Amino acid sequence: MSKLSAHFNETIELFDRANAEDPNKETFEGKEYPKELLYARRMTAWLDKYEPDASEALRLAARAQHICRWKIPRKEFPMDRDGYNKWRTTLAKMHAEIAAGIMQQTGYDENMCGQVRSLLMKDRIKTAGPDGQTLEDVICLVFLEFYFAPFAPQYSAPKLTSIVRKTWKKMSERGHQTALTLAQKLPADLLEIVKKATG
Repeated sequence: MSKLSAHFNETIELFDRANAEDPNKETFEGKEYPKELLYARRMTAWLDKYEPDASEALRLAARAQHICRWKIPRKEFPMDRDGYNKWRTTLAKMHAEIAAGIMQQTGYDENMCGQVRSLLMKDRIKTAGPDGQTLEDVICLVFLEFYFAPFAPQYSAPKLTSIVRKTWKKMSERGHQTALTLAQKLPADLLEIVKKATG
């Protein structure tokens, strides 16, 4: 693991404190958590497995990926594709600004704050280099392990196949291989959808 600055642990604690305010709850292994706090910890756990030597900026961005997400509900935007894209863009800007604000509070310089902002923006893959791709891979892996199966019943098989194809395009080849291994743990019907979408 790369050496982390003196500001890191305090910043992670403040990210978690912000996410602990999430009124939405999720039960995991018999314990109830604020939804976005649990998501943030899952992001860190996957990043630690996938890229043990991740940069400090990437570690911070992973932990803040959904910071305070509940503050901008999906229902505030039109329920169409354009509305969805606008919601995602608005969320990304909010996550970036909240994370950078906390980082400034704990003593990070503008360069590091800028790196985390870039990673958290919607176009992170294009602008943030290898860290941006790694973050995208981790986002997709967390989704596949923890959220795909609960999410699936809302959609038809063709729609799920389309969603997996779009997700696949965001990932690196290394991410693909990790995801295919992870997909073996899915229920049989969802595994078939992954195979169809990625074959």
